[in-house]
Amino acid sequence: TALTSQGKLHTKNAQFINSDEPLDALCSCWVCATHSRGYLRHLTQTGEPTASRLVSIHNLAWTINFMADMRAAITNGTFQQFKSSVLAVWG
Repeated sequence: TALTSQGKLHTKNAQFINSDEPLDALCSCWVCATHSRGYLRHLTQTGEPTASRLVSIHNLAWTINFMADMRAAITNGTFQQFKSSVLAVWG
């Protein structure tokens, strides 16, 4: 399961078979820049351990960026708006 700006993304979903999209269009990590959802789904479906590694790399990058955004919102005094936008996606 990948963490994205749109919530959790399950790489096993059949809807990603032919997808050329990155895990998260708003993410600039190496995984999103070089691997598609379709390719990651293929790796997941075939039991390739690389799938877990790539999703983990993305999730770490996403979490670091998320924390930086949170820190900026606190510093700028906009944390309540940030919190509302996060809860709208993540519940």
